[in-house]
Parts: sequence; C-alpha cells; structure tokens
Amino acid sequence: MSTSQLQSRATPLRGGAVRPRGAVTLLTLSLAYALLTAAYVVTNRATPQPDAPGGEVLRHVRDNGTAIDLGAFLLLVAAVLLVPVAATLARLTAQGQRQGQGAAAATLIAGGVLASGALASSAALSWTLGRLPEGAPAALARALADLSFLTGGVGYAVSFALLASGACLAARGSGTLPRACATTGLVISAAGLAAPLTLLALDFGYLLPVVRFGGTAWLVWTAVALVRPRPAASGVNP
Repeated sequence: MSTSQLQSRATPLRGGAVRPRGAVTLLTLSLAYALLTAAYVVTNRATPQPDAPGGEVLRHVRDNGTAIDLGAFLLLVAAVLLVPVAATLARLTAQGQRQGQGAAAATLIAGGVLASGALASSAALSWTLGRLPEGAPAALARALADLSFLTGGVGYAVSFALLASGACLAARGSGTLPRACATTGLVISAAGLAAPLTLLALDFGYLLPVVRFGGTAWLVWTAVALVRPRPAASGVNP
C-alpha cells in the first residue's frame, strides 16, 4: 500500500499527524463492549459454579429469573457489537500490510464472528434456562447450564484467541500497534487456545476469566493505541 493510499484512509491532524479513519468508531464500540461485559458479570455474579448440582441450578433459576433474563440481553447485545469491532479492527491493523499477509486479517474476522456466535448461543441458552418451569428435572437445568458454559466460556475463549492472534499478527506486518500491546494480545491468545483444557479439568477454569476480562481490557488498549495520532508515513510499506 502506498503512502497516498494510506493517507486517504486517515484523518489529517495538526503537525502532519494522521488518525486512521474508523479508529474513533473502534474505540467507541470497544468501550461499549467492555461496559456490557462488566454489566453482565455484575448481573450474573450469583451464577452457580460449573460443578454445582442440578438442584442448585434450579433454585438459582427460581430465585434470579429477572437477573438471568437481563444477563442474556446484555450478553446478546455484546455479541452483536463484537462483529463490527472485529471488522473495524481487521481493517485498521491491516493498513500498510505487504501483499500475501491477508490471512491474519481473515483469522481476526473469523475469530470475531465465532466469538460473537458463542456469546449469542450462551445468551440463548441462559434465557432458555431462566424459563424452566417449577417441575423441570434437575438434569435438564444442569445440561442447559453446561451448554451455556461451554459456548460462552470455552467456545468464546478459543474464538477470541483467533481474533487476538489475527490482530497481533496483522499489526506486526503493518506496524500499527505498539510492541507491548501486540505481545499482550498473543499471550491472551495463548490462554484462549489452552482454554479447552477446562473440559478435562475444571482447575484450568482460571483461563476463562483471563481471556474474558484480560481480552476485553486488551481490546480497549488496542483501540486506544489505534486512535492515537501518528506520523503520516507510519506503518507504510512502499
């Protein structure tokens, strides 16, 4: 990509610096996603642990129906936001890439779509769980809770790992992210790829909040790094 092409996709600022177009949008979407994630966690802070018996899950459903419905709504909205976040991030980190490096951006977008689908599936399962009747079997409640955990926990972690690794590899080729930010993203990606170990032993469950909260914080950090003005020729490959 030439310098003129890159500058045409940036907003000129004083002193010859530029801000990539879409960077402010990415920051806004990322902050909204972070707020929705925090609100969801607060709303569902009393959710039983994955190894809780079905009877405990049923009691939680009876006592917290409104909170479950609200949490499902917040999770679904967050899932929808994640798609434009991934698309915008892919475009911004790919600016200035050499030819043949589009696989990283494609991985980023695929990860974003899969992560969005995982959150949406978890929201649908949680909402269904909250509507179980009084006489529902405990085994059904445990099964729905397990599926919600599988999609919104492990499934999301693996999918977000693809998003983060794609963004960091794309940024490495284009020079659009600070080294510390890109390295942190790769560490979070590694944690996400290791998250399926939770299916073998719940002792690995600590990896899920690392990806969920650490990944959300990294996403905001990335958006802030991209929105900061930089010299017009930064990250450009002639």
